[in-house]
Amino acid sequence: MEGKFQEANSFYLSRVLGNKIYDSENNVIGSLKDLGIINQLKNPKVEAVKVKMHEGIKFLNWDNFIVTKQKGQYVLTCNKIEEKSIDDIMFLAKHVLDKQIVDINGRKVVRVNDIRLSAVNSGIYVIAVDIGWEGLLRRIGIAKPIRKINPNITNSMILWGDVASLLNGNDSIQLNKTYHRLSVMHPSDLADIIEDFDTKTGLSILENLDNAKAADVIEELEDDAQVTVIENLSTDRAADILEEMPADEVADILDSLSEDKAEELLSNMEKEASEEVRDLMEYEDDVVGSLMSTDFVAFNNNFTVDQTINSLRNTKPEEDQMYYIYVVNNKNQLIGTISLRDIVVSQPNSTLESIMNKNFIYMKDMDDINDLIKNISKYNLVAIPVVDEKMELIGNVVINDIIYELLKSKRRIG
Repeated sequence: MEGKFQEANSFYLSRVLGNKIYDSENNVIGSLKDLGIINQLKNPKVEAVKVKMHEGIKFLNWDNFIVTKQKGQYVLTCNKIEEKSIDDIMFLAKHVLDKQIVDINGRKVVRVNDIRLSAVNSGIYVIAVDIGWEGLLRRIGIAKPIRKINPNITNSMILWGDVASLLNGNDSIQLNKTYHRLSVMHPSDLADIIEDFDTKTGLSILENLDNAKAADVIEELEDDAQVTVIENLSTDRAADILEEMPADEVADILDSLSEDKAEELLSNMEKEASEEVRDLMEYEDDVVGSLMSTDFVAFNNNFTVDQTINSLRNTKPEEDQMYYIYVVNNKNQLIGTISLRDIVVSQPNSTLESIMNKNFIYMKDMDDINDLIKNISKYNLVAIPVVDEKMELIGNVVINDIIYELLKSKRRIG
């Protein structure tokens, strides 16, 4: 005999939690503490009942239960006390209710306030979670009177088909059958979601992203969250992700770690990437070098327009690396700048030296940041190249980096 539900075809978990359970003689045998399911992507069926009885907690087979509705209340009757194994069982109140989930469409973290179940001939099935205010009000027994005062308060449902277990321990759950929909979200949205979760859940999300995507997300995290994530990832994984990030971003993160941890990560990174970061970490906070990025686009002055375009197509540099294209000589000294427009409108066989702008603004790596701000503002620049004492091109500063630093208030710029 399977568990049955008479006189109604759906109900909320909150309406049965704590209710008394009767035997076939109408004697109270205990109270309902939880309902257990075997989690699956489709609507899972209630398999077990956690019951508080006089002799203690027991887990019973749901097949022996009948639920009826009497005078607006749900009454549970157990016709046979048959214990149920709880291996692989996930309990709704313990593992789902009040837990955080990711609302993919809303791009935010929300809380499960109630769970809706539906009855058919074959049993009771979980069909949705309620993340709305009504679910919370229902839990404390004031949904109906509040709705009379404010009829605009409604429930907000997410179908169980969009809910899957995030952690093996069921500490939290997330929307969607796989991590795919999370992985295609904008890094900034993902960063907000990770920051709203506890560290363990946030790390679980990051662990399921590839290194490049994880790097993009970490770049969007707040400073303290970046440090927490890097400290809690395995050294190998953290190093792999840091290699995907701009060297200046990595330097900022490592500056916030202990010397031992920073050195451990640097030692596990590829030599070239590690050396770039080490060089940037040598700069004091108030000089241009501390803000510059080593990711930029530069070509030899003897390159033709055609060669330059082909190289850009092959390397596919990031958008913020394309504000200006820098021209260097055989000694890697900066001798000019070119805009993309100049390249597009020029003849394919023209050399970069013949079309470059020779009157350009630049900064030296040891210049004061205040002078950098003044030049960016005075000449209305979106990026500015950075050279060393020998005029060798070593980096550039994008205006976005300056704004970001000012917003973080990490540096005091007068």
